[in-house]
Amino acid sequence: MSLRVPPLLLSLPLLGIARLLPEHGFGLWLRLAAATLVLLVPGRLVARALGRSGPASAFVWSVGLVAAALALTFAVQASLTLTLVLVLCAGAVALPFQKRQVTDCYLRVPRTVALAGVGLGIALWGIEGVIKGDALFHLGRMRKLDDFGSLSLHAVDEFKDGGLHPGYAFPLWHAWLALVAKLAAIDPSAVVLHESSILAPLALVLAYEMGRQVFHSTWLAVATMLAQVAMIALAPGGGGAYTSLELPATTARQLLVPAVIALFFLFVRDPTWPLALTLAVAGMDLAFVHPTYALFIAIPLVGFALVRVLASGEDLRSSVGGLLSFGLPVVGVVAWLAPIVAETQSHNPTAADKANGFAQYATDLSVHSASSYHLLPGIFARTGAVAVAALVLAPFAALAARRRWSAFVLGGMVLMLALELSPVLFPRFSDLVSLSQSRRAAGFVPFAFALAGGAAVVARALRVLVLPFALAAGIVLQQLYRGDFGLHYAHGGGPALATWIALWGGLAGIVAAIVLARRGRGAYERTGMLAGLAVALFVLPVAVHGFAHWDKGSQRDANALTPGLVQFLRTKVPERSVVYADLETSYRISAYVPVYVADAPPTHVADTKANDPAGRRLVWLEFLRTHNLAIPRHYGAGWLVLRGDQQVGPGARLVYRDGRFRVYRL
Repeated sequence: MSLRVPPLLLSLPLLGIARLLPEHGFGLWLRLAAATLVLLVPGRLVARALGRSGPASAFVWSVGLVAAALALTFAVQASLTLTLVLVLCAGAVALPFQKRQVTDCYLRVPRTVALAGVGLGIALWGIEGVIKGDALFHLGRMRKLDDFGSLSLHAVDEFKDGGLHPGYAFPLWHAWLALVAKLAAIDPSAVVLHESSILAPLALVLAYEMGRQVFHSTWLAVATMLAQVAMIALAPGGGGAYTSLELPATTARQLLVPAVIALFFLFVRDPTWPLALTLAVAGMDLAFVHPTYALFIAIPLVGFALVRVLASGEDLRSSVGGLLSFGLPVVGVVAWLAPIVAETQSHNPTAADKANGFAQYATDLSVHSASSYHLLPGIFARTGAVAVAALVLAPFAALAARRRWSAFVLGGMVLMLALELSPVLFPRFSDLVSLSQSRRAAGFVPFAFALAGGAAVVARALRVLVLPFALAAGIVLQQLYRGDFGLHYAHGGGPALATWIALWGGLAGIVAAIVLARRGRGAYERTGMLAGLAVALFVLPVAVHGFAHWDKGSQRDANALTPGLVQFLRTKVPERSVVYADLETSYRISAYVPVYVADAPPTHVADTKANDPAGRRLVWLEFLRTHNLAIPRHYGAGWLVLRGDQQVGPGARLVYRDGRFRVYRL
């Protein structure tokens, strides 16, 4: 045992300096950056005490420590301050046990990757200006965690008389972000607005580590990172999903999933108990932050294990061990959530529920009957040139049959496509996770690995000619298939043929891989600089398009609250009070004020029996018709907020008025 002080500890004095600066501009950026680094320090220290290095281990342990501390906070009904103290104490306890040598010391992320992430984050900062959509829902949970004492699982709900949200019953990521706000001494809304800029470097670093562990090649790690960023952040324009890295779903997909993949393949290569424990923590983190995504990433990992054993007969014990390490905590979390999930309308839907789902997602589905339907094949190619090329190149992985990445691409691609395109399997899968979620599983096809691996195989065949070929292919595909990134698929994102090539070519590739591997062949790829440069040139047109469309988008919220109303509610209305208002106003009040509401837009509320969002909407319409104050009083509301020409009956006292809103005391 030797005392080593990691450079990351310098974030502590940096935070002290940052808190002396203003809460805007560079001062806000530095506060957020320093607070985020401070929160990563305990996870880094615990990981190194276990002999683990690398961003993936540090990040999952950081989130895992918050999970453990938050559970204890809920158990004793304390405030988030206790959570913060426990997390920092865990880091302090681990500090004396830092290992001088770590088992994965070969993994060092190039500084250029981190610097590129900082640059991307700065570019994102300038296009983040309005909190809207799902972000308001998550801001409401963060605010209650930050402001309330006596915390419990139900304390962070939007309804005082409602039920837990099955996807966010344990508000782990909300607590992580609320701790950033507490450390930085800023309002949680600033975290929701700009934390994605701070997390962008971490996203790039984790994507690099993911590629490094799968390919065991620095250049193909860079290629994987470039493919991931091009498809997710650049192809859609305006920063893509990277503008919402702070939201749980995006965090799970762009941060935790890459960490899980990196740790899983590291375990397959070198299984140890500290790594198994770290992988288990990663599974717990992902299951709490976004439960269905933990199931979705398990599918391609199982596909890898199956193809790897069939092709080479290797990695059986380590693959099973990795799947168990990751899967057991996930199963535990899912079992805990099961009673909550059973209360939702989307679980085991009725015929009417299915009909509504078919109507809502009509552009995404091919429906033969109520029990026979599947995703349209074009869905998989809708994210543009990178996805199209990845699907077409996937069968080429068979030529590298002796490599682990080959098994991951072939097994993950085929298993996921077969599940999503089968009219027999997809309905059962949708009944299990809901139709809304089963559609999202299409994003867990290993696109980035198929593109990077395919480039490595083509580079072996074409040698230096692969460079102009890659650039030309990137230009042509970007012109033909720029992607379809709307809420609903418009059948213009990509060719269905590419998906069928990936599925049937992938099946043939599995057979070919088995034959080649057993004959001692199947190492036909070039994993060096040539392959990495080929991917860089291929994604260059995508990057040009992305930065050419780097705009803010809509910066207006038609239903925004006035500053005066927010100030009045924060200063005059006690915490945990119930405020009654129309659906959109209630949704925003819950986000910006530490109070409860009695209704909200059904699309932003868990459709459980206790919440009954549709029923609450009907009750609000009844109030508009009758102005009966017994309705808000039924929900325990002591305050009523009305806008415009909305009327109220006798018995309410006007206590605030501005150009848009009136507040009444009941």
